[in-house]
Amino acid sequence: MKFSLEQIAAILGGEVEGDPKAIVSKLDKIETASKNALTFLANPQYTPYIYTTGATAVVVSRDFKPEKKVKANLIRVENPYESFAKLLEMIDQVKYNLNGVHPTAVIEDEVEIGENVYIGAHVYVGKGAKIGDNTKIFPQTYIGDFSEIGQNTIIKPGVKILHYCKVGNNCHLHTGVIVGSDGFGFAPGGEGYRKVPQTGNVIIEDDVEIGANSTIDRATLGSTIIRKGVKLDNLIQVAHNVEIGEHTVIAAMTGVAGSTKIGAHCMIGGQVGIAGHLKIGNYVKIAAQSGIMNDVQDHSVVMGSPAFEIHEYRKAYVYFRQLPKLIKEIQQKFKKNG
Repeated sequence: MKFSLEQIAAILGGEVEGDPKAIVSKLDKIETASKNALTFLANPQYTPYIYTTGATAVVVSRDFKPEKKVKANLIRVENPYESFAKLLEMIDQVKYNLNGVHPTAVIEDEVEIGENVYIGAHVYVGKGAKIGDNTKIFPQTYIGDFSEIGQNTIIKPGVKILHYCKVGNNCHLHTGVIVGSDGFGFAPGGEGYRKVPQTGNVIIEDDVEIGANSTIDRATLGSTIIRKGVKLDNLIQVAHNVEIGEHTVIAAMTGVAGSTKIGAHCMIGGQVGIAGHLKIGNYVKIAAQSGIMNDVQDHSVVMGSPAFEIHEYRKAYVYFRQLPKLIKEIQQKFKKNG
């Protein structure tokens, strides 16, 4: 990657203050950037670094007024954070400008592959699978029989999408994601447990992103469904027959037990445990490390394990923290009166 500052300014709709012909070839943080790096200043907390940074250029707001001389060139824009995000997105797209099928990939019979598709080294694509236009499948990925992947989707290395599962358009599955492994279904009987066959599948709708090493189990019957726009962090477990509503976001190490339905536009913190067969409403917020044992109504904000309304939890926690002191006072009174 090599760009002149005037090229970058044209992309961002900004203006160069300094040498427009200067070249940058990398992006970096303002506090650690060196020569040929481009960085940005959006948070006032980092303003001191603009006077010491080794970066060739810094993206700043149009109204930024330096208190002393700045060695770096400046690119003035309306919104530095948004502009830098735009640059990151552009560079990210360059990384995925790949197409063709690697000679070590195994493509079984009756597979449908769209235009401008990339299939990397040692990828396996099972019988009857469908892969949409502009999709990029990175090395050592497994695509099961009769699975479907939409257009403009990125499948990172080592992903496993098992038989009959569906992934929509504009999705991004990070390294190690497993879609369609068996749900945890066992029936007690005799001296042990009998496995219940998991005959359903997983449906992932459009614009979904799933973090590294997360697992989405196939349904026992029917489908486990991840609705449009859902964002899942790393290390998340979604059990069989779960449904996650549109544009819900879930942080790392959360587990959702079987057959629970989570509504749209929810925000769920890290390390949350959600029991099975529950209904979580729309626009719900669940604080990190909460345990959800009961249904949660629309627009609720809950915390704790078991979780309850967050304002009540905070009041209760004030008393909880005082328990050792109260117990000590009670013991002293018993001793005195004993």
